[in-house]
Amino acid sequence: MECCISLDTEATFRTGHCHPERDVSKTSIVLNRSLSEGCMSEKWEQFVPYCRYILTYADNMEYPWGMENHCQTIINLARTHGIIRPRDLNVLGLPRVALSRMVRRGELALVGRGLYAIPDRTVSEHGTLAEVARRHPQGIVCLLSALQFHDLTTHAPFEVWLAIPNKARTPRMAYPPLRIVRFSGDALTEGVQEHLVDCVPVRVTSVAKTVADCFKYRNKIGLDVAIDALQASWKEKRFTMDELWHAAAVCRVANVMRPYMESLT
Repeated sequence: MECCISLDTEATFRTGHCHPERDVSKTSIVLNRSLSEGCMSEKWEQFVPYCRYILTYADNMEYPWGMENHCQTIINLARTHGIIRPRDLNVLGLPRVALSRMVRRGELALVGRGLYAIPDRTVSEHGTLAEVARRHPQGIVCLLSALQFHDLTTHAPFEVWLAIPNKARTPRMAYPPLRIVRFSGDALTEGVQEHLVDCVPVRVTSVAKTVADCFKYRNKIGLDVAIDALQASWKEKRFTMDELWHAAAVCRVANVMRPYMESLT
């Protein structure tokens, strides 16, 4: 289907005579239609700034009172929580449309699909874990990603290893890529700690649980990685032998880990 802009709207573009109350609906429909059908030619690219102005004016028409107060509340929310999602605004009764407007004005930055943050925020070395935790708060950082978080490996996995329940829906993210592992029972709930990363609570397996998980999934990550993690964490006294035995029992790898654990003492 051929896409075009009506003569009245084109005349408005050319002459610069803007009547937002009359043109906003028409312009919004035309712009959305053009973008969705992929027919925005070079001829109409010059009108994009005008369309943005019209859409911003539409925001003001929809929420004529308190929009600035909404924006300040959202900024405070982003500073407190580090990264926010549109659903976070529903609890406070704030309009989601304010997020896109604040991004256009440079007051917020789109750090990922559906994730917003303050543009000048400080990002730590584990910032990707914060993004994953905000998108998938029920997931648990485990295995190689947990080893890196606890500074027990020199490897830098390009994927975030995430543990989820057996029957949970597989989470998806464009970036960072996820490596999903399914846990169940005590293996899912035992040895889970919550850390604050860039103001975002992140669930990570404890050091003892991480080492036991590495032995359990030694065929995926390599037995040498599991042994190195065991020796490094024991040398740094990151857990007691009782904690390690308990984690090994939970993961059902006590017999596998026994000779390596006996060599530590």
